[in-house]
Amino acid sequence: MLRHLTGIEGLTKEVLNLYLDSSQSFVEVSARDIKKVPSLRGRTVLALFSEPSTRTRTSFEIAAKRLSADWVNVGVSESSLVKGETLWDTVQTIEAMAVDVLIVRHKESGCAKYLAQRLKQTAVVNAGDGTHEHPTQALLDCLTLRQHFGDKFNGGLNIAIVGDILHSRVARSNIYALSLLGNKIRLVGPPTLLPKGILNASAFGGENISCHHNLREGIKGVDAVICLRMQLERQEGFYVPSLREYTMNFGVNETILRECAPDAVILHPGPINRGVEVSSDLAYGERSLVNKQVTNGVAVRMAVLFHAATGGRRVES
Repeated sequence: MLRHLTGIEGLTKEVLNLYLDSSQSFVEVSARDIKKVPSLRGRTVLALFSEPSTRTRTSFEIAAKRLSADWVNVGVSESSLVKGETLWDTVQTIEAMAVDVLIVRHKESGCAKYLAQRLKQTAVVNAGDGTHEHPTQALLDCLTLRQHFGDKFNGGLNIAIVGDILHSRVARSNIYALSLLGNKIRLVGPPTLLPKGILNASAFGGENISCHHNLREGIKGVDAVICLRMQLERQEGFYVPSLREYTMNFGVNETILRECAPDAVILHPGPINRGVEVSSDLAYGERSLVNKQVTNGVAVRMAVLFHAATGGRRVES
């Protein structure tokens, strides 16, 4: 049963592949002239976001509407939370209105899981909680890689994740998902931005993970590079001397890729800081799968909403 999706951690390989298979079946809907199916007609999906978002919130809204669900968007600044009401009281009110699926993005890690453990009727989907996880981003990254690499995606890839891994919920979800499928992961960044003890974390599958503090060494021969944005809004200290120095040492560009990983493709969860973590020409060049990620984001979120609202039924052709 695929009711809540609070993170990739704890999912089985079978469940992860079910999400990916379901997502692939929804890709075709977005290619139609009339981009709508009646799968969730009569269901209500509500988004509660306490952090800014463009891609995630918009793609969830498009996904819900393409499934014919009723969509409600509640900004925290427009809710009773600003009057002093607790998040739990707000969410209980939402459940009392017979909302089928609650999509939540919150600055506190573990928020989505906390709500999922307590709500009885409403399914919870995590759209990003603090520095914990961003499961739908990992799913759309996996779908994009599977489409590009085919069978090699299941345990045959070397993937570098470059940047601010310490503060990145995207990195955590991708580490869980990609290692669960048997792929090898290289974490690349300055020592201050790599979580201490990550290689010994059994939950991450330490044997498939290596850490590198040299960009050229870290990306040498990889199949794909996932570039991460510097999470300046989550950094409470000075983790790098300056963005300019970070770019000099860890900015990914075409010259470096041509020398170290000539066949590698580029992914990025967005928003992109052009010229910081990745060069402008590379971000949307021939190697880039960024726009494909955005396209797949709608299909993945259609699949997640479908399973959350229907209790995990398989998607019909």
